[in-house]
Order: sequence, then C-alpha cells, then structure tokens
Amino acid sequence: MQTFTLTGEFIPMIQLLKAMNWVEHGGMAQRMVEEGLVTYNGVVDFRKRLKVRKGDIVTFEGQTVQII
Repeated sequence: MQTFTLTGEFIPMIQLLKAMNWVEHGGMAQRMVEEGLVTYNGVVDFRKRLKVRKGDIVTFEGQTVQII
C-alpha cells in the first residue's frame, strides 16, 4: 500500500488519481470514477469531486493508497 501526504484539508478524487500518476490527465480520471473503477474506503463511489481526507483509502486497478 502506498501513502499520500495531504498538505491541506482534502484533495478531490480526480486530483488524487492524477497526483498518484494512476491516470494521464483529468479527463481520464473523471471517466475512471464515472465507470466505477475507483473505490473509496472499500466502496465504489461515482463522485468526481469527492473530498478525500486523512485516513481515507482509495483503490484503483489493484493499487491502493492511504491518505496521511
């Protein structure tokens, strides 16, 4: 499991996917979320602007990140 250090209060889901280099650009990140390929704390979540906060866990294509 990877970790991502949050510097503010939250990071939007699509920005996290880009920051982790799991997608090439924002449009691709939006499609991945819309298609249900991203899980947020173990549940598929279709919100592109979801606010990911410290302690959350995001999984995409077998890769997992914990927000610290």
